[in-house]
Order: sequence, then C-alpha cells, then structure tokens
Amino acid sequence: KGRGYTIPGAAATRSTPAARYRMPTLVKCPVCRADAPWADNPHRPFCSERCRYLDLGAWAEGKYRIAGDDPEDESESRPADDPDRR
Repeated sequence: KGRGYTIPGAAATRSTPAARYRMPTLVKCPVCRADAPWADNPHRPFCSERCRYLDLGAWAEGKYRIAGDDPEDESESRPADDPDRR
C-alpha cells in the first residue's frame, strides 16, 4: 500500500493517499534553460552560480536594457558656473 519507493526531493502531504508525494517546483533557468528547483535553491531563479554570474556579466556589459526614456546627462543640464559640476 504505497510503501517502498519514494520520490527524492518530494514533499510529503497528508491530503489523500494518491497525493502522498508532490514533485518539487521546477523553473527554467533564464540563462541555460535547464530545469532548476525553486525551493532551497540559493541561486534561484538560476540553476547554478555560474549562470547567475553569466547573467550579472550580461547586465554589466549593457546587453540588457530596461525600457524607458534615456536619462538626461547631468553635466549638460547644469550651468557652467555651478561649483558642483565636474
């Protein structure tokens, strides 16, 4: 009666015998598209530290952009005689 094999990483539930174990939630890693567990994953939503750093590097290189107006350059908006202008 449902004894024997259990699914590794599955959480036990007490609702019904058929739903005794539920599969852990998996998400697709945004970098490599591999399945990554959501719960107890220190790198989520990424699958690994490597993918997390690859994503950070892409942001640093300017490969990603957030939609919106470009900010005005501060040096052009300040008067030439402003002491805080650098």
